[in-house]
Amino acid sequence: MATSIPLAERMRPKTIADYIGQSHIIGEGAVLRNAIQQGSIPSMIFWGPPGVGKTSLALLIANELNRPFFSLSAIQAGVKDIREVIDKAEKLRNFNQEQPILFIDEIHRFSKSQQDSLLGAVERGLVTLIGATTENPSFEVISALLSRCQVYVLEHLSEEDLRAILTQSIEKDAYLREHPVKLKEYEALFRLSGGDARKLLNVFELVVQAAYTQQQEVTNDFVLKQVQQNMARYDKTGEQHYDIISAFIKSIRGSDPNGAIYWLARMLDGGEDPVFIARRLVISASEDIGNANPNALLLANNCFQAVKVLGMPEARIPLAQATTYLASSAKSDSAYDALQKAMTLVKKTGDLSVPLHLRNAPTKLMKDLDYGAEYKYAHAYPGHFVEQEFLPEPVSGTQLYEPKNNAAENKIRESLKSKWKDKYGY
Repeated sequence: MATSIPLAERMRPKTIADYIGQSHIIGEGAVLRNAIQQGSIPSMIFWGPPGVGKTSLALLIANELNRPFFSLSAIQAGVKDIREVIDKAEKLRNFNQEQPILFIDEIHRFSKSQQDSLLGAVERGLVTLIGATTENPSFEVISALLSRCQVYVLEHLSEEDLRAILTQSIEKDAYLREHPVKLKEYEALFRLSGGDARKLLNVFELVVQAAYTQQQEVTNDFVLKQVQQNMARYDKTGEQHYDIISAFIKSIRGSDPNGAIYWLARMLDGGEDPVFIARRLVISASEDIGNANPNALLLANNCFQAVKVLGMPEARIPLAQATTYLASSAKSDSAYDALQKAMTLVKKTGDLSVPLHLRNAPTKLMKDLDYGAEYKYAHAYPGHFVEQEFLPEPVSGTQLYEPKNNAAENKIRESLKSKWKDKYGY
C-alpha cells in the first residue's frame, strides 16, 4: 500500500456524523449523543464484541469535546503507567485545562489493584474514564468503580452497517479512490468479518491490493482465495484471539475432544488468560449441553473456581478436564432455544399483565383486589403438581421449551407430558 497506516485506522470516524452503527446510544436524540452535545459526559464503560466501534467512539468523544486524550491498554499497562497518567491529569488541572479523557482498552484485564488505582482519580474528577470491554463488566470491574460509570452496551454491526462502512471507505479513503476496484459481491467479506468492522477493513484492504493489481472484480470466490493465500498476514491483525476461542467452542459443540483440546493448547501456549477460557466453558456448558447433562454446568463452574484459585501453570489441568468432559458430553440447546423464543415473544407482545392469581399480595388492599386469590399451592396437591395457567392470557398455551432427543431430556419430556397432557404434547 502507499501508506503504512492500515485502512481500519485511516477510516476511524472523526465526528459523530461519520460514525456508523450503535444508533441506540449515539443516533439522533440518543442519550449519549445528547450528553456529548451538552458537553457533559459521565465516566463510562463500553461493553460489546470486538470491532463494533468502542475505541473509535472514545476518540470521537474526545474530539467533539476538545478534551485531552490519554489511552492505556490493560494488556500492557501497570499501576505505574496509571499513576503517570494521573500525574499528567493533575498538572493539566493546575493549568486550568479541560478534564482529560482516560481510555482503557480491555479494562476487564486490569487486576483489582490496578482498578483501585483508578478509583481515586475518577472520584476526584481528575479524569473522565472510558473503559472498553468484551466481557460483562458486572463480573470484571470492581463495584466501587462500576458504580461511578455509566455502562453502554454496543451491539453487533448489521450487514447494513458493514456495507455502509465499505461504501464510506471506497468514497473517502485516498488510496481506494486512486486504486478503484469493482466490489461485486459482499457475502464473503461479511462472513469473514464476523460483524467486526476492523477485521472487515483489514480483509478488504488485502483484497483491494490483489484485485487492483490483477484487474479483477471483488467477488466472493476472489475474496476467499486471497484470504487463504495471505492467512499469515491476516492472523497478525490481532483477531486470532477471537478466531481461536471460536474454534475451541465450536469443537466442544461438535463433540470433538481432540479438536477442543488442541485449541485449548493453542490458547495456553499463546498466553491466553485462563479465567477467560474457563468462563467460556461455563457458557458452553449451559448453551450447548444444558439439560442433556446438568452435571456439565457444575463441573464447568468448579473448573472456573479452581482456575481462579490455582493460577497458571496448574490451572491448565482442570481446564483440560473440563474441556474434554464437555466435548464428550451429550448436547442440547433446548434451554438456550427456549430463552430465545421467550425473548422474541416478550419483544413482540410487550409488557403483558401478570395474571391476578400469580401476583404477590403483601398488603390488605392487594388482597381485597384478589391478588393471588386463585393461586394453587403446588405442594398441597398429590405429586406436588396441580394444573393452572402461568402465562399471561394473550399468550396462554404458547410452547417455548422443547426438550431435545437425549436420555436426560427424554425423561423431562415424559414427565411434562404426564403432568400437562396436551399442553406439553410435543
